[in-house]
Amino acid sequence: MSSRVETVAPADLSPGARQLSRGITATWWYTVTAVLFIELMLVGAWTGIAVAVDLRGGSILVVGLGGVLWCASTLMLLVDYRHRVDAGPGVAWGRAAVPFVVALGYGVTAGLLVGSWQLVAMPVVQFFVLQSWPRGVRVRVVVAASFVLVALAVVDSATGLGFGLPWWVPVIYGAMLPGMTVSSLWWWDVLVTLDRARASEAKLAATQERLRVATDVHDLQGHHLQVIALQLELAERLLPTDPGAGMEQLRAARISVDEARQGTRDLATRFRSVPLGDELANARDLLTAAGLEVEAAIDVHADSAPASALGPVIRETTTNVLRHGGGRHARLVLTRTTDAWRYEIANDAAPDAEAERDGSGLDGVRRRIEEAHGSLEVRRDADEFVVIVTVPSESEEAR
Repeated sequence: MSSRVETVAPADLSPGARQLSRGITATWWYTVTAVLFIELMLVGAWTGIAVAVDLRGGSILVVGLGGVLWCASTLMLLVDYRHRVDAGPGVAWGRAAVPFVVALGYGVTAGLLVGSWQLVAMPVVQFFVLQSWPRGVRVRVVVAASFVLVALAVVDSATGLGFGLPWWVPVIYGAMLPGMTVSSLWWWDVLVTLDRARASEAKLAATQERLRVATDVHDLQGHHLQVIALQLELAERLLPTDPGAGMEQLRAARISVDEARQGTRDLATRFRSVPLGDELANARDLLTAAGLEVEAAIDVHADSAPASALGPVIRETTTNVLRHGGGRHARLVLTRTTDAWRYEIANDAAPDAEAERDGSGLDGVRRRIEEAHGSLEVRRDADEFVVIVTVPSESEEAR
């Protein structure tokens, strides 16, 4: 069971939501560039030290070009980190094998050529820092990594491998590298958490609205049905003895039925005010939950489409697919042309289910679309059932 989405309208197209969405992408690239910049600066510094140690160029080639290769391998770790944030903390050691081998090989080779234990450990330490650890474990990893790099910097200085630098320079760099790397990852995690909270808030608001409508329908129908039952019971008692009074109660019951219908119609109108992006997201989720592989191509401005016309159509056609589909795939498409909106839903229906499609459901869809001055097309291909609805873009205002 899977869902593949090409372009999905966000549940909330407010300026704040769009700004947060853009901020997530920008923060991701900031995280990548910040980590790679730190690593490339360190590679450049160690390459300069290699120049001072070995003027023949062999060490420069290993330290410089090998360092660039190591930085490229950490990019793989960053990509994995981004996707593992969505699935929760943890370390996929199988996918991390290649970056680990590159870090270990570069650290040992370059460190031995330059003669620095700190350089031997630096790529391996950075590998562990870039993993998606649980919150408490991450702090301990950063502390341990800083301690290892500082201790090796002291060892290098004590054994005369300071390369003419003050002893505190490699110590500071060893203490700051893990913290600077994790701080970049931390900013990314914070913004992802904010985006999840925004999405959860939007879904919760839609759910609360649906619960409120359901409660209103229950209260309205319960009240009117109780009144109608009492009026009919009273009419039944009065008709044998006082036909006039009995008929009056029957007329009152009919008025109550009309009031119930009007109240239900008003509630349905309020329900149709749910943004169309939410309707499409709900349809996709229902089809996916039913075991279909769903492909969705939804205009990013879906919430500006005529919801009063297309909302009931989306719900009815989705129910139609669930009830009579019997296939494994479904496709939802909402696009905007110059002066109209085009909604398409298709699925690979089972052969014995196609005959059931001309029921009251599509008749209701046809009536709604005609009222909105739109068009309905039903197409049966060899292995696919397609419903295409087109409504004028100004039909929302007209209604």
